[in-house]
Amino acid sequence: MAQLYFYYSAMNAGKSTSLLQSSYNYQERGMRTLVLTAEIDHRFGKANVSSRIGLSSPAEVYSNQTDLLNLISQKHQQQTIHCVLIDESQFLTKEQVSQLTDVVDELDIPVLCYGLRTDFRGELFSGSEYLLAWADKLVELKTICHCGRKANQTLRLNHEGRALHDGAQVVIGGNESYVSVCRKHYKEAMADPNVTQVPAIQLPVPTQR
Repeated sequence: MAQLYFYYSAMNAGKSTSLLQSSYNYQERGMRTLVLTAEIDHRFGKANVSSRIGLSSPAEVYSNQTDLLNLISQKHQQQTIHCVLIDESQFLTKEQVSQLTDVVDELDIPVLCYGLRTDFRGELFSGSEYLLAWADKLVELKTICHCGRKANQTLRLNHEGRALHDGAQVVIGGNESYVSVCRKHYKEAMADPNVTQVPAIQLPVPTQR
């Protein structure tokens, strides 16, 4: 039976790498996959999923207006789809997550979603909220804080390396704008806006995610 999976993490935990590896595993067995990514994130080119280790794949793009059940159904009718993989799934709407449950339940196609759980304020993204509520399987992809603890929060940084406390929920950026930290260092950074993350966290030169 097909299931809906949600692979979640903080930034830079290898979500896109995991997605691309899963897609490759299906294709290696002669199965067709459909990869989708958010239209809003085009840092590495539109209609493309890329990982920090250099893997990439062409993808269909979706916006918050896309009817995913209709899109996937049409693709499936043209040629059998064995698995749907969705990058940046935190940007899904509640309705789109519901559509993905229909893809699983009505079309019997497994759907693997990869995304962030929370934003820089520690609040759930809409897509993540409903994936956490409705997915059949939840899988945490882990990364580490500069202190060695598990990183489960994401800080948004200004050009001086200080944590931002407010702003739009969605601002596209990479390692120059965001850093993953443990809960302890997240609370410290959010409590004192003058604390810079640069000495403790050597920010890397932006590379492909």
